[in-house]
Amino acid sequence: MYPKKPQGKYYNYRKWLSYAFLAMLFAGPFLKINGLPLLMLNVVERKFVIFGVLFWPQDFFILVVAFLTMALFIILFTVVYGRLFCGWVCPQTIFLEMVFRRIEYAIEGDYTKQKALDKMPWNTEKILKKGSKTVIFLAISFLIANTFLAYIIGVDALQKIVTDNPLNHLVGLGAIVAFTGVFYGVFAWFREQVCTIACPYGRLQGVMLDKKTVVVAYDYGRGEPRGKLRKNQLRTEGDCIDCKQCVQVCPTGIDIRNGAQQLECINCTACIDVCDSIMRMIEKPEGLIRYESEEGIAEGKQWKFFTPRVMGYTAVLVILLTALTTLLLTRDAAEATILRTPGQLYQKTEQGTIKNLYNISVINKTNHQMPLSLKLRGQQGTIKVVGNELVLPAQGIVEGVFFTEIPKAALSGMNSEIEIGVYHGDELITTQETKFLAPAR
Repeated sequence: MYPKKPQGKYYNYRKWLSYAFLAMLFAGPFLKINGLPLLMLNVVERKFVIFGVLFWPQDFFILVVAFLTMALFIILFTVVYGRLFCGWVCPQTIFLEMVFRRIEYAIEGDYTKQKALDKMPWNTEKILKKGSKTVIFLAISFLIANTFLAYIIGVDALQKIVTDNPLNHLVGLGAIVAFTGVFYGVFAWFREQVCTIACPYGRLQGVMLDKKTVVVAYDYGRGEPRGKLRKNQLRTEGDCIDCKQCVQVCPTGIDIRNGAQQLECINCTACIDVCDSIMRMIEKPEGLIRYESEEGIAEGKQWKFFTPRVMGYTAVLVILLTALTTLLLTRDAAEATILRTPGQLYQKTEQGTIKNLYNISVINKTNHQMPLSLKLRGQQGTIKVVGNELVLPAQGIVEGVFFTEIPKAALSGMNSEIEIGVYHGDELITTQETKFLAPAR
């Protein structure tokens, strides 16, 4: 594709919004909350950090609720605003349109000059332009690859890979090279085909949009029948002068006049800007192409935000957000797994008590080290840890073995339920129920 360089009001808005998102993206790995990254999705170690909150596989149910909430939000947003996300904040659009294509325009010129350069035989000018563009594209792809890898393994681990002996981090360096190649291929070659072929969101929009959804639309009632503008001739056609500027500026090469809900349309507003400039030139009102619903174009109805469909999605979204917030607020700082040691029976003591041996594993969901103590809750008896004291490392796991000793008279049967509290000082961190084996009365 050779899209014409866009310019106009909406393009300027998108440009500044893109710069803000790019700044957030590249600064994200370095931002920390309570010593934890703002966002880290470490699939290798099965450790996830979202807004400074550490999640382990044991918190999978919370991540499922969060995913369902996000998915419903995307559906609700699409029902109301169409593919506004694609045109304004999608990383693919931001990187392609606001980084790589702007560099391409700066080096090779606008679309006509790019076409001429590609047809030109290989000479000094073509080698310099194509070579410099390739080097810059690879450098930016390398930067993006490092940034995305920092979101996966953390900026500290990435720093070790970059500064240490490369032979000690062949897997990490291989990942950086692979990511660099993927990003270069996407933004230098595959480009708009990501939106039209690979992205599932664009293909799902047909089942999420309706006649009340706001999209980038051509006002065919005002524009048709289209016809060329001729001097000193009374115009009987519509306002569209068939200049095809909206087609030339489209990054996916579609004609917006063929309908608003086209698979390839990412609602980038480039056609709005160029059409408005043409309307100003021929002294016609702007808005021949604009943000509007299909119903608004066909019937002239005023767009309404709260439709029954939107209110239904909103109600479910509020329920999910409430459930997610409750889960996050009631989430323990640590999670313990306590099980009776396999193959061990109870032990009787001379003092008339019964002892059981347990294994314990505790996961720390914070960035702080915590010395732990164990206590029985609502039950007579004592707990004695075997070996060293339990010290839970930051973001880590501690395992240990302990005896629980309970007077026989305080037990209700052969298989009693007991509750063990895990404490950090006087603070109760988490509790765990388990079975206590004893002889029959």
